[in-house]
Amino acid sequence: MIVNVVGGTKVQRKHAKSMVEFCVKTLMPKMLTLDIEVKLCTVKDALGYCLELDSNREFELEIDKTQPLRRLLETVAHEMVHVKQYARRELHPSTDAWMGKTYNPKKISYWDLPWEIEAHGREIGLFIRYCETHKLSKY
Repeated sequence: MIVNVVGGTKVQRKHAKSMVEFCVKTLMPKMLTLDIEVKLCTVKDALGYCLELDSNREFELEIDKTQPLRRLLETVAHEMVHVKQYARRELHPSTDAWMGKTYNPKKISYWDLPWEIEAHGREIGLFIRYCETHKLSKY
């Protein structure tokens, strides 16, 4: 697994990389061939994005660096759920097919898309477990 984090502050890069590694270990412990680049930048119209660059498990996350650290890490966790969905072929980005069923994001609310329900549902739990594992709960 390769994780590269660029942009943002030194503290943001350190925690973002650590969160990515934690999420891989938690969500995809047997996937050793992931290549993930995290870009901490200014993102418009969202807190973050997950892009599948090719079918060889290569991904790029764009995370809004202007968020407070807690929200930034929750966003990384959210986008890592999408990495899991793409890597396991649960979600196909080009067809918007989820578990074999095609959805039209233009006709369904963002909040009702099944891949977003899973990502939003897991982001807080991943963040809390990350903080507990790294003894950050007091912060």
